[in-house]
Amino acid sequence: MKKPAPRGYCAGMARVGEKGQIVIPKEMREMFGIEPGDTLLIVADINRGIAIPAKEEFDKLSRLVMDIGFAAAEEKERGEDA
Repeated sequence: MKKPAPRGYCAGMARVGEKGQIVIPKEMREMFGIEPGDTLLIVADINRGIAIPAKEEFDKLSRLVMDIGFAAAEEKERGEDA
């Protein structure tokens, strides 16, 4: 009998098709709520590999980047006005 993976974890294989497409295994699509038509962010690092972060994690990163950008712009404006 196959032992189930710990809750919150899974692993799978995907074959790359002729057009470079992959199919995300069903268990992973269900785990992350990935639906047909969803857009996914794919990030890559030559040393660490390819990752598809969860939408919530990308949203957090986007907000952080925007917050840092806005804070820098505000700092610059205060410095120029002073």
